Amino acid sequence: MLEQGDLITAVELPAPVRSARTVRSTYRKIRDRASFSFALVSVAAVLDLDTSGPHPMIRSAHLALGGVAHAPWRARRAEELLTGAPATRETFRAAAAAELEQARPVEGNEFKVTMAQGVMVSVLAELAGLAEDAAESEHSEEPGDE
Repeated sequence: MLEQGDLITAVELPAPVRSARTVRSTYRKIRDRASFSFALVSVAAVLDLDTSGPHPMIRSAHLALGGVAHAPWRARRAEELLTGAPATRETFRAAAAAELEQARPVEGNEFKVTMAQGVMVSVLAELAGLAEDAAESEHSEEPGDE
């Protein structure tokens, strides 16, 4: 038990058990400037992959967007499209586009729809272990924003 004034200097976790099931998660925050603490767009994602076959398949996906609505946006349509699908950039692009096809941004924030789609694809590709290509790395991030 920690006493007042104690400081945790490390946490050790056991190595993950190797299996055909891979669960990964991440959070990415895109800001206009390093001095701003709020996100233009953010994406929190959990991807549960079945890696037992020749190509990874998505067992389940959980996504939430920030900075694009008055409250966090659970991306349920994208989650439904991703579940059971192959873990490919094409799948990720289709899910991101479907999620945001009915978005109605306020004037001046139209760019956030395209930005959110790009960040969703980038985050999902990262979680699936897909190599980043030049087209996907157009935005820059501040170190430690993940």
